[in-house]
Amino acid sequence: MREIDELVNVDEPAWPELRETLGASSVPAQVLPVDVDEGRRCLLQMQVGARSVLGALALNTGGLLVDDGWVRVFGGGSVADGGLPSLAQVNRFPVDFDPVWHPATGLVVGHDVVGGVFALNGGDPSAMGRPGAPGQMTYFAPDTLEWEAMDMGHSGWVRWLLSGRLETFYDGLRWPGWREEAAGLALSQGVSVYPFLWSEEAHADLAATSRRPVPMREVIGVAADFARQMGPSDPGFLGEV
Repeated sequence: MREIDELVNVDEPAWPELRETLGASSVPAQVLPVDVDEGRRCLLQMQVGARSVLGALALNTGGLLVDDGWVRVFGGGSVADGGLPSLAQVNRFPVDFDPVWHPATGLVVGHDVVGGVFALNGGDPSAMGRPGAPGQMTYFAPDTLEWEAMDMGHSGWVRWLLSGRLETFYDGLRWPGWREEAAGLALSQGVSVYPFLWSEEAHADLAATSRRPVPMREVIGVAADFARQMGPSDPGFLGEV
């Protein structure tokens, strides 16, 4: 076990370079203010240092809002009321450090407003019904209710989010006016789409669907419930991301 000071006080921390990348990106990205104590709790339980992008986000940010809030990246939790929860809260870390605890199905690190979930694979993803290799990013797609391997690690994923390639990734999941709708949401809200994104009707004409802001836990909870009913495996999260 590494103590918190060893995790925080490192040579070549990742945050200065990440901050520059955020500032130089053509993709809108807002850095939320961090709850410092909660961020340190995240670092200690994950046993990752500030040299990693994951550690830098937990220690220096309350999370990121990418592409006008369409994607939300979890960090140390925001100090502001109505901010994003921390990595610890989303993944239900123990209140006190537990050296043997780990998130069994992998670490949830972000979500999008239509119910997609980004997670970092644990040590045995195949046993959890997940594609990809250990330590690789995966995406729970709300239009298929299945996990997809992303062929990149966490730091690569953050750079990818800021690279301008989200437009292609979300082809078929964004409708005219999506940016304004995403930007107008509270951070506790997502977009409920009906007919559901996985339906034939939504696949045929997404722009014709009905959409409204609802609590984010409802958006993800509905997708998770349907995945458990229809899919080959449990999605592995509780609908409270």
